[in-house]
Amino acid sequence: MWLLLALILLLVWGGSFFAFHVTGFLIHILIVFAVISLIMNFVSGRRA
Repeated sequence: MWLLLALILLLVWGGSFFAFHVTGFLIHILIVFAVISLIMNFVSGRRA
């Protein structure tokens, strides 16, 4: 689940960054959440 969330957030971030050239602070929060969810995926493993 965390991996899927990370992938979705990365895709939205990449699409917004490259398609609309959004370089503001708020769009970079998505990349932070994606990294956090990716870390949560590795920490929790297959228990979830």
